[in-house]
Amino acid sequence: MKKLILSAAIVLGSISTYAAIVPNTIQVVKTTTTQEEYTEVKLEEVPVAIMDALKGSYPNAILDKAYINAKKEYKLDVTIGDKKGNLFADESGKWIQK
Repeated sequence: MKKLILSAAIVLGSISTYAAIVPNTIQVVKTTTTQEEYTEVKLEEVPVAIMDALKGSYPNAILDKAYINAKKEYKLDVTIGDKKGNLFADESGKWIQK
């Protein structure tokens, strides 16, 4: 009986030595956000090309506010139905993805 218990202990002990430890790896993702400085402009100062592009692409859009940055890119706060959002365009009326 002693040999049976001793052999069982040896077998169980040897099985536990083969257990593998899974290494935990943590990936650090660093994101950088740049915030551009926009200054508000009057709606009358928005170029005609941008207003035409807005009416052509979004006929039901209402322009609430307009902003400009140093690169002459415009940020437009618009309302379409019950949704509000931002659109970006350059001074020639071409849409910019941001």
